Amino acid sequence: MIKDTKNIAEAILKLAEPVAAELGLSIWDVEYVKEGADMYLRITIDNDAGITIDDCEKFHNAIDPVLDEADPIEDAYHLEVSSPGIERELKTEEHIKQFIGSTVCARTYAPINSSKTFTGVLLGLENNHILLSCNKEEISIDRSAIAKLQIYFDFKNQ
Repeated sequence: MIKDTKNIAEAILKLAEPVAAELGLSIWDVEYVKEGADMYLRITIDNDAGITIDDCEKFHNAIDPVLDEADPIEDAYHLEVSSPGIERELKTEEHIKQFIGSTVCARTYAPINSSKTFTGVLLGLENNHILLSCNKEEISIDRSAIAKLQIYFDFKNQ
């Protein structure tokens, strides 16, 4: 049994990737988190065509017996399977590279130049800094200062 939640998420990722691939899906993210008194295992799936509720159900049904057999989590937990959504969070270097040129919103833990929210075009990742073009100005934010980086979708203009 694995105790550390980060190690549990990594172990689940290794179990989930082949299951997802068999269904024509990929794993976007795995989280094992405590919310209130309960533990949640959240597996976020993706593919180029988008994710439907049927995809989530098929993956849930396919991964459930794999998790039961491997039994990597000692405690009771809730399994949730979902899509990353239109305003998906960019957590890994691969996520960031995949969405260069997209409009993103970066929220920082502490204010930078009196602001904690930066919306602009993602220019890249360099020396562990997120590069954004905000209002025709290029800014660089250390990844460790970013609480959340996600795709920005302007719902008002759609």
